[in-house]
Amino acid sequence: MPRLSVNLNKIALLRNSRRTGVPDVLRFGRIVHDAGADGLTAHPRPDERHIRSIDVFDLAELMRPWRPSFELNIEGYPDSRFLDLVGQVMPEQCTLVPDAPDVLTSEEGWKISAEHRRLLDPVIPALKAMQSRVILFVDPDPAVVERVRDAGADGIEIYTGSYAAAYRAGTPADLLRACAATAARAAELGLIVNIGHDLNLDNLPPLTAALQGFAEASIGHELTADALVMGFAAAVRAYKAALSGGGSA
Repeated sequence: MPRLSVNLNKIALLRNSRRTGVPDVLRFGRIVHDAGADGLTAHPRPDERHIRSIDVFDLAELMRPWRPSFELNIEGYPDSRFLDLVGQVMPEQCTLVPDAPDVLTSEEGWKISAEHRRLLDPVIPALKAMQSRVILFVDPDPAVVERVRDAGADGIEIYTGSYAAAYRAGTPADLLRACAATAARAAELGLIVNIGHDLNLDNLPPLTAALQGFAEASIGHELTADALVMGFAAAVRAYKAALSGGGSA
């Protein structure tokens, strides 16, 4: 069964709109764990607009009794600040994104160009030495997968935002095929396949049916939006059920 890693960025974004510490990110970390998810994802951006570096340390401490079966996944651009944080927290997984510091959200994957290789070549072995699985965020494009393997990463996270947009427009077939082909090529090369971005209870079932053997979905924004209606624990259970092919709970 694919793993569900819940991204808490939107909980932190809401907290940061006031100075009261509410909602408490750690409280929601506990809810996620107790509701049956498989891990937490945090993306500490340089401007700390949502998850802050201190949150990562606090979440790692909260999760200490549950790890490694309940995994910590840290996303981010691999600059010195990010590498220092990872070295202190030692997450089970690092998902590297090619974002500039000022982007709103991650909407483009690594192309693994020569420029990207100059950045990634020293970073990937350094992260592996920290006992972290290294995942590269990529577009749904089978052509990039071999370059991921050659760069030495452990796997890919397929950017599913374009698929989600096509699903909303009623024309998901081409992007669904692209995601499936990218996942199949990664599996052929022995790479881990994760998925993430704008996934919800409507667009997950056709995607999970099309992708065979993917490892994990990282979901935050849409799950949090659904939680406003159904409650956070119920939303976690619903997304876990959707990943298992059981639909919403």
